[in-house]
Amino acid sequence: MLFSVSESVKAIKPYEAGKPLSEVEREYGIADAVKLASNENPFGCSPNVTQAVVSKLSGMNRYPEPIPFTLCQKLAEKYHVGMENLVIGNGSDDIIALLAHGFLDPGQEAVMPLPSFLMYEISVKTAKGVPVMVPLKDFSTNLDGLVKAVTPETKLVFVTNPFNPTGAAITRDEFIRFADQLPDNVLIIVDEAYIEFVRSDSVYNSLAVPLADPRIVTIRTFSKAYGLAGFRIGYGVMDKAVAEILNRIRQPFNVNSLAQVAAQAALEDTDFLSKAISGTHKGLDFLTQKFSEAGFEVMPTQANFLMVDVKTDSREICEKLLRKGVVVRSLASYGYDTFLRINAGTDRENQICVDALISAAGK
Repeated sequence: MLFSVSESVKAIKPYEAGKPLSEVEREYGIADAVKLASNENPFGCSPNVTQAVVSKLSGMNRYPEPIPFTLCQKLAEKYHVGMENLVIGNGSDDIIALLAHGFLDPGQEAVMPLPSFLMYEISVKTAKGVPVMVPLKDFSTNLDGLVKAVTPETKLVFVTNPFNPTGAAITRDEFIRFADQLPDNVLIIVDEAYIEFVRSDSVYNSLAVPLADPRIVTIRTFSKAYGLAGFRIGYGVMDKAVAEILNRIRQPFNVNSLAQVAAQAALEDTDFLSKAISGTHKGLDFLTQKFSEAGFEVMPTQANFLMVDVKTDSREICEKLLRKGVVVRSLASYGYDTFLRINAGTDRENQICVDALISAAGK
């Protein structure tokens, strides 16, 4: 290549997204595959979303609202914050990138768990920052380790709660103790992509008392519980001074019109959300019982997925499952060679997955 490429970009490991069903079916010559690999909502999305999107189609010759007023108004009401405390993004990835570019100068540090969502590292490196990785402890975020990793060059600390891919969660008391040890000039980014699925009242929820600490930036998404993964829309709740910086540097029309109205409709349909969460919990309980009975070790979870120890090479098991039309995620790339990550599906999908995994593992 004749052009000079940034050294920080050269060091980036590309994000590997899960294969779409259509690609899997073409590659393996199968039909009606079951995908439980990407922590998606198997129940679809609210029917109100479809109606809202269809009604908007006639206006697609116009640019979207730079800041979706009605959606921000609904979110502000839901969380008892001001509209000036909100930033809407093209998925929560967008908010992560904005934070890195808005608050990191070259060489400054962002502390994060290892493993964790790869977009933390990618965003920090593209902002010419330095990611500082802290390995997990007993499959959970090593909060003490994160604190010890902070230096005068640290500007951001990433925390995922519940954690992906283990499903572990941080309690309220644990988080408060952790935050109290961090400097006042460090932003604490709390990624709560799976917070809607939490069952324990002890788990820390950053929006239970929003904006109590100006250092805390909450990131949430419509991709999981609301079933809008294909629309790509997420949001951040934060101190207005932080939000002002992000809104200053984000692209002017970063969220398309259909995603804006889809998110608004999804937010308003609380009945669908409740049913989706209830169905997910039912599926998790079924999978946990059946996998445990088959002799697999299942990690406790507060998310919509399970981490399952199959006691053998998980990549080989994944390949066998693919040939049976079941798509799950091997965690070998995370350093957990014998573990799979499997999200809850519909009743039918869950049963197919159980039968296929027992067969693939020779149980």
